[in-house]
Amino acid sequence: MSLSVHHAPSPSPTEPHILDNAAWAALTGPHAHLAERVGRAARYPTDVSPFTALEDPADPRAWDDLAALVGPGTVTPVTAVQTVPGGWETEQSGEGVQMVDTALYAEPAPEAVRLGPTDVPEILGLIALTRPGPFLPRTVELGTYLGIRDRGRLIALAGERLRPPGWTEISAVCTHPDHRGRGLATRLVRAVAAGIRERGDTPFLHASASNTDAIRLYESIGFTLRRRSRFVLVRTPGGQPETHVRDEHEAGRLEEKK
Repeated sequence: MSLSVHHAPSPSPTEPHILDNAAWAALTGPHAHLAERVGRAARYPTDVSPFTALEDPADPRAWDDLAALVGPGTVTPVTAVQTVPGGWETEQSGEGVQMVDTALYAEPAPEAVRLGPTDVPEILGLIALTRPGPFLPRTVELGTYLGIRDRGRLIALAGERLRPPGWTEISAVCTHPDHRGRGLATRLVRAVAAGIRERGDTPFLHASASNTDAIRLYESIGFTLRRRSRFVLVRTPGGQPETHVRDEHEAGRLEEKK
């Protein structure tokens, strides 16, 4: 199915953009207090986010540092990677899109409530039902998460994930199947974006390249395709097989779907 996507202009066609390696920029920037790091490799705590990142994915030394960071025989997702060095196994790969706010109308949602650690069990229940992407027990520490409740039950969610300097990713956008078609997700995206802009950042997001409905929705409310992205799930060389991804179902959804 074809998409009539519009590409956001790049500040320079030759200079790397900070969003080209957003996870690394976040882990060495505003999220540095959460980072676990060995040299040229970094990751979030495994109960916060499954993502790891390399300073330069073309540098073999960065891959050596990643192996030291996560341990031998470990399965872990890596972003901004095109090729995997010898001795590493690619368990899975996927294609996504990165979209940036170019014309989004952002406004608070009066009905939205701020979610925190005490809401995590309910958040995880909604995530399990709707499967927008990985969400772990401490993911709420990455930024602001907003929800909408109906008769006390959480029915819609959106929040912040990666935070490279000057940018914040909108993530975990989902609505309970019984309450879709009411514009709840759009209201939450606008509300999260309002908070992001208030502190001077620009919203961006990721979606699976196959999720054409979500991409069209994001385009319709003011997001523009910046680039196509790729994620890989790799196994480090040697050792007994381990995993830092919670389950196979989550591994297949490392890119946001909604």
